[in-house]
Amino acid sequence: MTADGDLDHFRPELVVIPCGSSKLSQAARAADMYIGSYHRACRKAADALQPDRLLILSARYGLLDLDDVIEPYDTPHGTTLAITGHALLEQATARDIVFLDPVVALGGARHVGLVRSIWPDARAPLAGAGGMGHQMARLAVMSRGRGTRT
Repeated sequence: MTADGDLDHFRPELVVIPCGSSKLSQAARAADMYIGSYHRACRKAADALQPDRLLILSARYGLLDLDDVIEPYDTPHGTTLAITGHALLEQATARDIVFLDPVVALGGARHVGLVRSIWPDARAPLAGAGGMGHQMARLAVMSRGRGTRT
């Protein structure tokens, strides 16, 4: 990470990307389950960062490796069945990833808040980007290998 706070020449240990409401209709690997444009844009930007590890934060299942096979679901964040910060911390502890640093959280404010319940110093390059259009534009820049402010 350069002194001015962008992600050029920066390689995180972990990037956490959001799930998405658009999903396949049958069980699939987490890498394939989410088919919406926002999730795909986050995935492409995360891949460009070349993290040591990439996880998906599912509103229902919590932290998912790309190869985890899951069933489709309809659980928005903040609902009764949604994952909590406490449950995420338990998952991260069980996976022995609590002390990873640096961590990047790609996603909106709710997603970043959950990630920061485990990694308080997680970088959030989409923070302050405004609406979905601005976030998508920022993700496009990131996916081309150019950094963006955290």
